[in-house]
Amino acid sequence: MSACKTLVRSSISFFQFQTRSSYRRSFSFHISSNFSSFRPLPLLSLNPALRIEPCRDPSRRYGSTQGAISLETSEEMAVPRVAVESPEEKSKDTVEELLYNKDDVSKLMKMERRPDTDCLGHQERWFPYLDKVKAGNLYLGSSEILEAVTPYIMDSRKERFRHAVKNRTYSVCLVVEGLSDFGNVSATFRSADALGIQSVHVVACDSSKRYRENRHVSMGAEKWLDIELWDSVHECFKVLKSRGYRIATTHLGMDTVSVYDMDWSCPTAIVVGNELRGISDEALGSSDLHCSIPMKGMVDSFNVSVAAGLLMHHAVCDRTSRLGCHGDLTSEESRILLAEFSLRHNDNAIRIAQEYAERKIAELKSKL
Repeated sequence: MSACKTLVRSSISFFQFQTRSSYRRSFSFHISSNFSSFRPLPLLSLNPALRIEPCRDPSRRYGSTQGAISLETSEEMAVPRVAVESPEEKSKDTVEELLYNKDDVSKLMKMERRPDTDCLGHQERWFPYLDKVKAGNLYLGSSEILEAVTPYIMDSRKERFRHAVKNRTYSVCLVVEGLSDFGNVSATFRSADALGIQSVHVVACDSSKRYRENRHVSMGAEKWLDIELWDSVHECFKVLKSRGYRIATTHLGMDTVSVYDMDWSCPTAIVVGNELRGISDEALGSSDLHCSIPMKGMVDSFNVSVAAGLLMHHAVCDRTSRLGCHGDLTSEESRILLAEFSLRHNDNAIRIAQEYAERKIAELKSKL
């Protein structure tokens, strides 16, 4: 038996793994001419104590046994296994689920929002939040929220929030229309967050596509953005125009304006379209202008997520050149958005704020 074990160990590097639909592995090995008198060992059929467990992609060939198979000589010996999170568990709170459930999207935003009937058109720059949030049966202001929640947040995280809020703007927003690849949607979200574009709008995604393979693309950026979902271009553009935005659709045509010739200090909604069809005719007809990124090569278009990133990056650079900075929130707006981020930071933040409010009420009653 010891000789058999030695023979197995010396020749096992020649094993060739093959994948079958039943996920069983069959293998063969070659014996050198010096051992021609020995017959191949029928490991799988005659020695049940030897167990083979694939630890990597079964379609890959392995040149050595390390990490590829596990040989055990006793049934009582423990076989190491890797805990893998199920797709159902990983898919929770993904961009795909958010985009098909408006209630989940609205739950991401904690502070009370201004109603669309309160839009001031071109008279004032749009900011979506009111300075209050409901905590139980009570309403708290942003200052009270920060007083209640801040002690529970690490200093490094608080500094990250302050830095992000300082560089945030609602003067530029992104609209993605009819994208069918949720990887592209997630990539645009990630770019928007990285470049300080707080507001993102999604119009009529294609429900036939799956996001599961690209669930990590956004890197959690959707948690920190204001995402609004729309069923039609008409509805989305109508609200955006009432908020004071001009609509700039990306399109190649006779009346197209180079993005380098645009004044991005004006409130602008950048619209990117479907990966294959581009911007819809309805969106083109309802927009205020058509813009494009000048191309220097043989192809005439970028990947949609790349184009969105380039457009937003140029908008940031142009605004910084004209205004001195990209972020343009007032001190009050910054405080409100900082409170919003603090509430989004942890699922228990609202409960902490509610307990804070109850203690304040108890203190006031004790003084009466």
